[in-house]
This record gives sequence, C-alpha cells and structure tokens, in this order.
Amino acid sequence: MSETSELLGRLAALPDGELVSVLRAAVAGRPGLGAVAAALAQAEIGHAESGSPVTLDTNIVDADVVPVASGQVGGAIPVPPVPSGPPVTGAPTATGGYSTSGVPTFDSVRDKVEQRFGTAQGMDELDRRTPAGRSVDEQWEAREKAARERLDQIRKSVQGNDSGEK
Repeated sequence: MSETSELLGRLAALPDGELVSVLRAAVAGRPGLGAVAAALAQAEIGHAESGSPVTLDTNIVDADVVPVASGQVGGAIPVPPVPSGPPVTGAPTATGGYSTSGVPTFDSVRDKVEQRFGTAQGMDELDRRTPAGRSVDEQWEAREKAARERLDQIRKSVQGNDSGEK
C-alpha cells in the first residue's frame, strides 16, 4: 500500500501537462482504456469538461456495453463511441489536402487551381466548336474589322484637317 500512495503522491505533484503525458503513455495500446485515452486527448487540446473527480473506488464500466437511452425509438444512444488509436507524436501530418489544423496545403490549392483552369480551357474549346460559338467568333471578327475601318477613316480625316491648316 505504501508504494501505491507514494506513486499517487508523485503523480499529484506533477503539473497538468506532464500528468496528461504520463497517463497517455500508460493507457497507450490498451483497448479497454480507449475512453480514458480519448478524454486525455481532449484535455491536451483544452476541451476537457470539469465534472466530478475520479477516485480509486470509481466503478469500471465495460467499454463494449452501449447504454440504453430510453424505451423509445431505437432504444440505444445514436452516437457511437469515439475510436481511440495510438497517441499522435511528431509533426502534424496533412491528410486529404489539409493540415491537422484545417489549413489547405499548397499542393491541394495548386491542384484545384490547375483543375479549374483546365476545365475552363476545355469549355472554351468546346464552345468555339458549336455553331453558336462560331457565330460569336464571326461577329467578333466583323466588329473588329468595322472598328479598324472606322479608326482608319478618323485618322485620314484628322490628317486631312492637319495638312489643310498648315
């Protein structure tokens, strides 16, 4: 008994961050303590809720038993238990184009931009091959030609006025 009380005294003296690290290492790889690992993970990121304190005489509940919500629709709590895996260590990794903090990675942004650009180019090519697309191109060319002719007329009239005044 003195070893247990000595161990509890040392654990109680640790700062919260160190205690959480020690406890996560102690429950790692123990599937029956998955709920404890999940609670510790929440405590590390600051989402732990303060409730009644846990003591040594706390009853241990089987993690595989799903509590019954009521005798009404379905009867079981609809939210499945949170799966727990090994503790995450090292640098955060990017999955699905996002970092662990939810920021898109440079590669994912570049891929999205390239995909949208390619789609726009393809749509432009397809539009130009339709009769309506060809008609629009022909109208554009006709307007450009008319604009060039009108600009030439204006230049000639301006040049004619300039030469007559001198």
